Amino acid sequence: MADDVSEDQIDELARMVQRAARIVAFTGAGISTESGIPDFRSPGGFWTRFKPIEFADYLASEERRMEAWRRYFIIRDTFGDAKPGRGHQAIARLALMGKLTHVITQNIDDLHRASGLAPECIIELHGNGTYAKCLTCDIRYELEWVRSQIADVGKPPSCTSCGGLIKAATVSFGQPMPQEAMARARAAALDTDLFLAIGSSLQVAPAMGFPVLAKNGGARLVILNRDPTALDDFADLVINGDIGAVMSAVIARLARENESVVRNQPSPAGQSVSSGSSKA
Repeated sequence: MADDVSEDQIDELARMVQRAARIVAFTGAGISTESGIPDFRSPGGFWTRFKPIEFADYLASEERRMEAWRRYFIIRDTFGDAKPGRGHQAIARLALMGKLTHVITQNIDDLHRASGLAPECIIELHGNGTYAKCLTCDIRYELEWVRSQIADVGKPPSCTSCGGLIKAATVSFGQPMPQEAMARARAAALDTDLFLAIGSSLQVAPAMGFPVLAKNGGARLVILNRDPTALDDFADLVINGDIGAVMSAVIARLARENESVVRNQPSPAGQSVSSGSSKA
């Protein structure tokens, strides 16, 4: 555990999780840094080295589409083998416990699905970076097929069905947010009783509005992030520390508490399971 995270904070978060019935986790880039995927907006991150390609430029210019794919495969080749970290695994554990209903994620790395979360529990606000799709008819294309087509003909491929442009299934700068995902995220935020904002700076609109929506709807709000956020004063609990360490500690607390409850439940004979006594 990080030195600046107290046992009292871990205990409080574990109590909040234990009492909750419908947890929603909202995750940002910070949850995936343990998996070796950097926060692209931090100093030295990808967007500090490459100016983002706007969606309008992608649509208008084959040259910009080629550059976008060049960059994309650099990222894919560097981080494509990343595995879920302790934060992802802890969230998946909360789902297995019947506590967590949804994950709303800003990430495109697909690590929540890789951690074992059911696809229907995952709401991807910025899309998914593990495949491509046609911008016109939504047909899915695998990235290696796109790569091979570029290598063969020297330009980005078009949709084999409708002739439309193919793009990584992510939301680029200037691209409209996916309305279905936004609607699902809003519904989840309004239905939760505990909203966990994990690894997000809470600076990117409109996604940053979901913690506020949940809190205003009556949920308790927890912010777990390496650095302070603009919503810290609005939250019920703020923990600045290592996400994997904190979430692992919370799961361990819950496991011990549940084990204690089971151990002290009355036996069929009306005796404590932990007493070790028996009738002759």
